[in-house]
Amino acid sequence: MIDLLAAGRALGYAAVAAGILLFAVAALGLLRLPDVYTRLSAVTKAATLGVCLVLLGALLIEPSWRTAIPLLLAVALQLITSPVGGFALGRAAYRAGVSLNTRAHYNDLARDEALPEEALPEPRASDTEHHFPDDTGNHPTRRPPQ
Repeated sequence: MIDLLAAGRALGYAAVAAGILLFAVAALGLLRLPDVYTRLSAVTKAATLGVCLVLLGALLIEPSWRTAIPLLLAVALQLITSPVGGFALGRAAYRAGVSLNTRAHYNDLARDEALPEEALPEPRASDTEHHFPDDTGNHPTRRPPQ
């Protein structure tokens, strides 16, 4: 009869190895893919699954309640935050004007960004007041040094 603890550890080491392999594929994708959006997509997906595999592998290697609770919490947080962060970075890159790959056939955000003026909400007073330096380096609420 096989020892369940030994089988679980072997499965855990395999999961950790698979997670490391996904990290390597993500690193290769960073080097080989043509634009920011495809790189971001590859890294976000590979990192999400890779971290989850490594954490679940660690749980299988050392199965106890003491390790299970923080590792499962970390997996849940990874599954929530990594895709949202990837989406936010991609949207910020698009709004900053980073161009799409020339072979891209479909642009979902072009439709959203090209809304008519009447469909946009009215700006709030706090939206027009900012506290960042302008292009000349001057702070808008402070006088420049004389």
